[in-house]
Amino acid sequence: MNAWANIKTIMKRELGGYFTSPIAYVFLIIFLLLTGFFTFTIGNFFERGEASLVSFFTWHPWLYLFLVPAVGMRLWSEERRLGTMELLLTMPMTAWQAILGKFLASWAFLALALALTFPVWITVNWLGSPDNGIIAAGYVGSLFLAGSYLAISCMTSAMTRNQVISFILSVVICLFFILAGYTPITDLLTRVASPVVVDIIASFSVMTHFEGFQRGVIDLRDFLFFVSVIGFALFTTGVIIRGQRAG
Repeated sequence: MNAWANIKTIMKRELGGYFTSPIAYVFLIIFLLLTGFFTFTIGNFFERGEASLVSFFTWHPWLYLFLVPAVGMRLWSEERRLGTMELLLTMPMTAWQAILGKFLASWAFLALALALTFPVWITVNWLGSPDNGIIAAGYVGSLFLAGSYLAISCMTSAMTRNQVISFILSVVICLFFILAGYTPITDLLTRVASPVVVDIIASFSVMTHFEGFQRGVIDLRDFLFFVSVIGFALFTTGVIIRGQRAG
């Protein structure tokens, strides 16, 4: 069995696990309700008087902060709790194939949740004439933002068999990536650190890199940032899992 076949097998197993329990449906309902609430109520969608989805994308880093770790916290914690992790890793596949299969399955699920927000896109096109290129870029950025949070959740899930601990760790790490470029935080850091250090810390902010996508600009640097976060987190997941297997 080749590598891609192994990955697809794990993907099917994971996606099936979501939809054979209420988890997927509860998540999708909560995500869509919160998205609508933050877009139309908190984001003052109608009061803005402009045909754009600024109020839609602005809240995604904060919505994902809790919802994505809720999806990712079970990826490896559940395997360890049920004692099936050892069985999974003794199958004729490598650890990275299992990691990639689990990650891609969960990312596909998040992509489905994002795709189900299409009524918001229909609404803004019905009310005006938005730049759909900017909206498409925003969706791409949102998907990679969710993927970054998910990879971090995958990493923390491999650290512990306790899903609650995995969830909390994920939220804390993802919160750092949000606050790193937050203006009040950078203003505070400028008092105790050099501008170079502040700029380095701010460069790790998902807000800074996501803003480009929101403006319709798919900058290679922003794209590489999210890919790097995903790659590093999944690599670390592999190191943790191989260490546990060796132990």
